[in-house]
Amino acid sequence: MSKNILICDDSGIARKQLSRILPTEWDAQVEFAKNGQEAIDRIGQHSTDVLFLDLNMPVMDGYQTLEALQSIANPPKVIVVSGDIQAQALERVKALGALEFLQKPVDPNLLKETLEAHHLLGLEDKQGALILGDAVEDFSLSQCLQEVSNVSMGRAASVLADMLNVFVKLPVPKVNILEVSELQMALTYGAMNDDRCSAVTQGFVGAGIAIEALLIFSDSSFPDMAKLLNVTEKIDRDMEIELLMDVSSVLIGPFIKALGNQLNIDFSYSHPIVMGQHVKVSDLINVKRAKWKRTLAVEIVYEVENYEINCDLMLLFTEDSLPVLERLLSYLVEEE
Repeated sequence: MSKNILICDDSGIARKQLSRILPTEWDAQVEFAKNGQEAIDRIGQHSTDVLFLDLNMPVMDGYQTLEALQSIANPPKVIVVSGDIQAQALERVKALGALEFLQKPVDPNLLKETLEAHHLLGLEDKQGALILGDAVEDFSLSQCLQEVSNVSMGRAASVLADMLNVFVKLPVPKVNILEVSELQMALTYGAMNDDRCSAVTQGFVGAGIAIEALLIFSDSSFPDMAKLLNVTEKIDRDMEIELLMDVSSVLIGPFIKALGNQLNIDFSYSHPIVMGQHVKVSDLINVKRAKWKRTLAVEIVYEVENYEINCDLMLLFTEDSLPVLERLLSYLVEEE
C-alpha cells in the first residue's frame, strides 16, 4: 500500500538530499514542508504516514511540531533528521514521541534499515517513490553553505553540551554577503546587544578557501561560564582570557573540522588570539575594517539553556573563496 510521506525542513538543500536517498523501491508519495507550521497544516488536511522532521526551523521548530502532533488524531510516524546531535536533543524528541533520530547527512543504508526496523518499508514495495512538488527550487551558494553550517553547528554544540553538561539552543544559521557596515549591524543585533563584549579570532586556510572565525561573548556570560567550568577563583582579566580560549576552542575547532569533512578539506590554522576585552562591537569591527570590507558571513548565535551565556560565532570568508566554495558545495544539488 502506498505511503504518504512528508519531509519537513527549512533547507531546500536538505529536502532534496533526503528525497533522493529514499529507497528506490518504496511505494510512496513524497511532499514537502518548509517549517513545522506548514507540516501541521498539511497533516491536518491530508493523511500522512511518515514525517521526516528537522529540529532547527523558523516559525515552528521540530520540538514544537512534535508537541503539536500530540493533539492530532492518527498522527504520522515521526523520524527526526537533524544536525543537532546533542544527547539531550535525542532524549527530548524521543520523549515527545519521535520514532527514531537520524543524524544529518543521512546515510542511505541506515535510512533503509530504520524504515525496515519500524515496518515502514514492506517487501511488497516495488513501485518507487513519487515526488510531488520540488524539493528545492534552484541552486544557491547561500542555501548550500547554510546546510553544511547547520551540520557543523550541531557537531560543535554537542561537544560544548557534553563538556558543560548543558543543552545548547541552536538557531538557523544566517548566511549573507555583507559590507563591513552591515557586518557591524549584524553583530549588534540579538545576542550582542550588550554594550560590552570580548572576542577571540582564528584564521583557517585550505584548498583556496580562507576563513576568519570570530567568536564574540557578551561580557554578562562570564559568571555563568565560570560556574559551569567549576572555576572558583576570582574572575580577573587573565581568568576571562582562559575562559574565552576554553569555550572558543570547543565551538570553533569542531565546527571547522565538521565543515572541512563535508568539503573534503583539511584546514590549516593559526593560533587563536584575543581580539578585544570589554569593548564595543564597533571597536572590534574597526580593528579589521580595512581587511574585511566585503565578506561572505555565516552567523550562529549559541545560547545555553537556563544560563546567561550567549555568544555569536561569525565565519568570514574572503571574496576569493566564493568560486571555490561554490564548486565544492555543488555536490549537494547534483542529480545522481
